[in-house]
Amino acid sequence: MDEDRRIAAVEEVPEDGTLLFTIRDGFDREEAILVRLADGVAAWKNYCQHWTDVRLDKGSGAAVREGDILCQKHGATFQKDSGYCDFGPCEGSYLDEVAIVVEDGVVYLAEEDYEFDGLGPSGDHDLSSRGRIDFTGT
Repeated sequence: MDEDRRIAAVEEVPEDGTLLFTIRDGFDREEAILVRLADGVAAWKNYCQHWTDVRLDKGSGAAVREGDILCQKHGATFQKDSGYCDFGPCEGSYLDEVAIVVEDGVVYLAEEDYEFDGLGPSGDHDLSSRGRIDFTGT
């Protein structure tokens, strides 16, 4: 696999959180998250299906509760392996998948329309930071 598409080693993906990375399509950048599964990893775009301006991982890892990714704005939970929302206002929807491949313990971006931009946030303004009640106590 091409080293320009290398995201991270599987062992770098937390078992009880997420690893944030940025992908690019031309000048457009988006964030995505890697989650560790019992048998590998999965990648999802870094936003909730209820309010797509709400980031699941704001830079320090998304909250994971009982094996589900938690949207801290309104309590929706998404299954790590399928992206399925099993609780909350967007119940029945799915997170948008980002195609990846694992080779020799390393995760690579396999999504044809995107280039790997880097680990961490995109640097774009966080639209989810104010103005809505959330489940973080802030």
